[in-house]
Amino acid sequence: MLRLRAICPFSWRVFQLRPFSFEPLLSQMNKCTDEEQIFDLIEKNKAILSEKQVACALSMLWQFQKQKISLLKNVECIRNHPQFLTLHNLATTKMEFMNDNTLVNVLYIIQQFGFEAHDPLVEALVTEAWRRLERFDINMLSKFSSCLADQHLCFSPLMGKIADIVNRNLETIQDLRCLSVLMVSISSLISQRFQEQLVNKAEQLFDTIDSSQVNTARRIVQFLRNIKYSYYPLLERCNKVFLSNVNHLDLDSISKILSLYHSLQFHSFEFTLMTKKRLTEMIPLFDHPASFVKLFVTLGPVAGPEEEKQLKSTIWLMSEELTGQQALAVMGAMEEMESRNSRLIKKIASILYKHLDNYKPVELLRITQALIFLHFQSKELFVKLRELLLSYLKVSVIPSEISLLVCALSMLPSPHLDEAKISQIEAVLPQCDLNDLNSFATSVLRCIQYDPMYRNNTPGKQLKLLQKLDHYGRQRLQKCSSLNLLWEEVKSLKGDWFADSLLEETVVILQRLMDEINYINVAGIASFISRTNYLSTSLLDRIASVVLQQNEKIHPFAILAIILPFSALNYDPPQRDEFFGTCLQHLNSYLSILDPLKLVFLGYSLATREYFSEDLLKAIFNIRFLAKLDSQLELLCSSLNMKVQFRLMELNRAVCLECPEYQIPWFHDRFCQQQYKKDFGSMNGAQQQIYKMLAEVLGGINFVKASVLTPYYYTIDFECILDKRKKPIPYGSHNTTLGKLPKIRSELNTQIAGSRLPPGAEKIALEFLDSRAFCRNIPHLKGKSAMKKRHLEILGYHVIQIPHFEWNSMALSTKNARMDYLRERIFGEGKSSS
Repeated sequence: MLRLRAICPFSWRVFQLRPFSFEPLLSQMNKCTDEEQIFDLIEKNKAILSEKQVACALSMLWQFQKQKISLLKNVECIRNHPQFLTLHNLATTKMEFMNDNTLVNVLYIIQQFGFEAHDPLVEALVTEAWRRLERFDINMLSKFSSCLADQHLCFSPLMGKIADIVNRNLETIQDLRCLSVLMVSISSLISQRFQEQLVNKAEQLFDTIDSSQVNTARRIVQFLRNIKYSYYPLLERCNKVFLSNVNHLDLDSISKILSLYHSLQFHSFEFTLMTKKRLTEMIPLFDHPASFVKLFVTLGPVAGPEEEKQLKSTIWLMSEELTGQQALAVMGAMEEMESRNSRLIKKIASILYKHLDNYKPVELLRITQALIFLHFQSKELFVKLRELLLSYLKVSVIPSEISLLVCALSMLPSPHLDEAKISQIEAVLPQCDLNDLNSFATSVLRCIQYDPMYRNNTPGKQLKLLQKLDHYGRQRLQKCSSLNLLWEEVKSLKGDWFADSLLEETVVILQRLMDEINYINVAGIASFISRTNYLSTSLLDRIASVVLQQNEKIHPFAILAIILPFSALNYDPPQRDEFFGTCLQHLNSYLSILDPLKLVFLGYSLATREYFSEDLLKAIFNIRFLAKLDSQLELLCSSLNMKVQFRLMELNRAVCLECPEYQIPWFHDRFCQQQYKKDFGSMNGAQQQIYKMLAEVLGGINFVKASVLTPYYYTIDFECILDKRKKPIPYGSHNTTLGKLPKIRSELNTQIAGSRLPPGAEKIALEFLDSRAFCRNIPHLKGKSAMKKRHLEILGYHVIQIPHFEWNSMALSTKNARMDYLRERIFGEGKSSS
């Protein structure tokens, strides 16, 4: 033993100084149970730590953090510990000796502890990883790309190099988890062709993943959101993964998934219903503002009355503890919930006011929109908002930022655009896309409408600005050389300026590029046509042709959007029956899983075009479906809830009138009575004119009824009865006076109009049709008005429709001309005319 000491005195000395000398240091680290034990080992062994031991120590420290709930995590404390600094320095000196796996793991962990991209170690690790990039396996490449994304380097040349490696090796990649990470990381850099290749690859590999891989499915949905592509086959498969794991999803996961679905306009009734139940169970579990605000924002828009009451009472109790960002999130959720809780709105607004100086321009716009929508009034808050918006506007040079600031200013009470603001807008117009131009135009028109200075006349500078907006808008449209470029510009445009100034030119360009309409973009183009009410038969024929030729590639979820313009604009393509039949055949296997509200809208749209599918109607008019629909109605905001109920009623009415052989009962009597009492309105000027003239033409006020309630609860403007010799028949004392609500009979309102008339007599229904009844570009009757005419005729009426463009024409500019017009329409020969 003494000889051994003499031969190796140095080694023996080192050996003596090391604690737990017979156990390797890595094993000792792996047995540690908290951070202090790790730091103790580092302090005692820092002179001899290898790169593997440094990496192991960092890994153990991060594992301890991951095991803690968020409130107990002490990342900052660990990062500032002297021994962590030792690890940081050792990692820098030993980086070159690390293998690829260790290198990337150390970078990942260092970033998790909050070190920024400019930290010397982070910079050195990224540089070293870049040098080794080509030899990284798919796992390391995905993890490294995630680290770069966390550093906001999504547009960097290094991320471009990663995208190139993925592109070259896509065929050999078989790990969807790693691929999904890479897809999200490189999504900002890649071409449309590469996007489609990644989508196809993800679809091929989807069956290889376990159904519990929620994060992989979430990243795929995130990728689709990033590239703005609602690819239903993948979304549907990801949704099934979420549904099978819904009981294990935490608040963060549910919040992220619902946010992604909202961005993609993908609706899953089943997922929303199941997550609502899960989120409701969480209400008593969160007593910290950060967590409860996230719950409020996620659950609030789909909460029922009881859950909403709980959420609002709890957020009220926490309100004094809310940060500025949390208050902003709550106000946004209340806007989405269409809240009318003035006490809570006022409280959250007071918190917003305290933090107003800290908000960015886009956040000030969100605050303004929410306060105006919620009908909140506060002169003090609005004055400060205006001051902040103007201060940002003075120094802003970014077109999109200037447009949102001007938009917010135009929403405030008494908006005003002075010469300086107009000049600032004009200076950035050449750099604006159509969305910015549309925003500016909408703001200018709002100022002209609501600024007291402009009530009597519109200043020339505002008119010149609108003319310049028109010019740059047309210039921007002309630059669109492909349908994809055009679609990116116009897909979200709405409002009067676009419709009046650019819509016609947009449709002309769409017609020129319509050969590029395919199974990918056909639903979007159809939705655009529905939204704009512009009838282009060539575009609709092209849409129908794409459906017939490429129907196997079109997902059933897209069918409603495709059918809608044909229904709304009252147009049948050349191969009408084949087109509608193909659409329905494509949907048959999905009838049981399609969202209830979409099924109702689909049934109504087809009914408008006189197309009734027995399978579809059986799927809708049964107790099980209606119960499911009731459950979904509870998740919807009040306006959408009411729209769905009206569409179901209108579909029920259409089936009862046009398909009595299906023996579907009429069950909307009570609903119609409630709505009729609530919604009855007074006549407009044209209707009052017609009413008085009809009384003269027919021989007296007792020969005409106004605001008549028909069987099945249609309301018609005027009604009169002619006997078999075309002579008016008086109503007697029960006639409805101008603007008075007709009496609703208590029995079922389904009796045919002619059943109690004298032999040979007929009832005449006269309807004044304003611009809403016609397509925007031509005097073509829209689907809803055409269906009403059809139904009134089934009910026994002779229908006379008086279009606004005829009544207000130069030919009918005198009272005598209008009286002659009414006589000709009522007493002339022939059937109902439109």
